[in-house]
Amino acid sequence: MSVSGPVWIRVIITQAVCVSVRCYVDDKVSKVAWLNRSNIIFAGEDKWSLDPRVELVTQGQLEYSLRIQKVDVFDEGPYTCSIQTKQQPKTSQVYLIVQVPPVIYKVSDDITVNEGSNVTLTCLASGRPDPSITWRLLNPKSKEFQREKCYLEISGIVRSQAGRYECKASNDVSTPDVKYVNVVVNYPPYIKEVRSSETPVGQTGVLHCEASAVPQPEFEWYRDDISIQISGSRTLLVVANVTEDDYGNYTCVATNRLGIHNASVLCVRSDCVCLILCVCVCVYCMLDQTVCVARSVCVRSDCV
Repeated sequence: MSVSGPVWIRVIITQAVCVSVRCYVDDKVSKVAWLNRSNIIFAGEDKWSLDPRVELVTQGQLEYSLRIQKVDVFDEGPYTCSIQTKQQPKTSQVYLIVQVPPVIYKVSDDITVNEGSNVTLTCLASGRPDPSITWRLLNPKSKEFQREKCYLEISGIVRSQAGRYECKASNDVSTPDVKYVNVVVNYPPYIKEVRSSETPVGQTGVLHCEASAVPQPEFEWYRDDISIQISGSRTLLVVANVTEDDYGNYTCVATNRLGIHNASVLCVRSDCVCLILCVCVCVYCMLDQTVCVARSVCVRSDCV
């Protein structure tokens, strides 16, 4: 800048960079100085400031510029290049605005809660200008939502709201700062499906029981209110070499520390009968001999 008259220039920079505030004078100047507010930084070439980051840049007698290394937020404010001529003093002024990238300095830890609980997630960030906070649930199975607050409050959380939450702080100075919070929602077991296949006598029968729960449920099988197998985390009941006495009603019970759920399934007999048809084929050959070649051709029919 030149010191042709009083002027304000706003300069926006990012924290930690080097900035040069330029001032050009002519050879008629007798005295020149740099001031920050009312504090003298340089008077002529004499440095009054104790800040080692500040230095004077001169080229010949025409440039009288100020350089600040590793600019910080406390460097923000007005800078004045003041000269004294034979006629009158002149000044040229720059207002330095320091911007700071967003930084998230506090975020909630990963949490585990029971379904129906009230949850508050915290995300605090600093920056200049003040960053905006955006919350988002990164779960493709849930409805997408955003909250532009430092605190995300969820009343009566449900299982579909479990997952990884993203907190993003942005102020357009640089790329946003992002942190994540994992939320686990516990809920009691719910048996989604029980099924069995028709099993003939002497074959192996398999009963299936499928349930969802957090924490993972434990399974137990009952026959006529009598426990017949504690399956742990398994969801199958295998009955080897089925007899007539094995047919009937079975109950699957799924349990975790939040609750219990049960469902029943029938093990039924298969009345399927399979037929095998064998045909003997005779082949007649020449040379005055008749040769009958018996070949069994067996065809399995569909079950009837």
